[in-house]
Amino acid sequence: MRNIISGRTHARGAVTLVAFAAFALLLLSQPPRAASWKGLEPFVSKRADVERVLGTPTADHLAQHGTLQFNVSGGAVTVFFVTPKFIAAKKLSPELEGTVLQIVLQHERATDTPESLNVVSNSDYERQAKAPVEVYTNAKEGLVYTFIDSRLKTTRYSYSAQQLARIQRGK
Repeated sequence: MRNIISGRTHARGAVTLVAFAAFALLLLSQPPRAASWKGLEPFVSKRADVERVLGTPTADHLAQHGTLQFNVSGGAVTVFFVTPKFIAAKKLSPELEGTVLQIVLQHERATDTPESLNVVSNSDYERQAKAPVEVYTNAKEGLVYTFIDSRLKTTRYSYSAQQLARIQRGK
């Protein structure tokens, strides 16, 4: 009887190990993603997606500078788009032209601090400081917070370093 139970335990352990290995492989096979905001994602979202989420832009400089500006509760948003110049500089596929490159939120009266956003002790963030400005960058996620006098002033959602490298390789 003990051998039967022992055999079942080993079989369950093997099944668990195989399931864990499959899950790990699935996670590793997922392409790196950039930081997204309100469902808008660099190298994926287009102008129509941006306007669906944010409405009509308050300033349309897409042709001249590759940007659209919007007013939102608590501040302003500037959306930068992939331009032919950026494609040439980074050696990217022309299909990416017109997709979101970066989203910059300018906070007017934010009360968030580096501590409240848990970036001070988070090893994923690199800190650069020159009083009164502190910048916390997470290159893995394409996320940058800028604080002035310990208050959040801008948040940048951009592509991750891994995502850019993958796109440059054509994957």
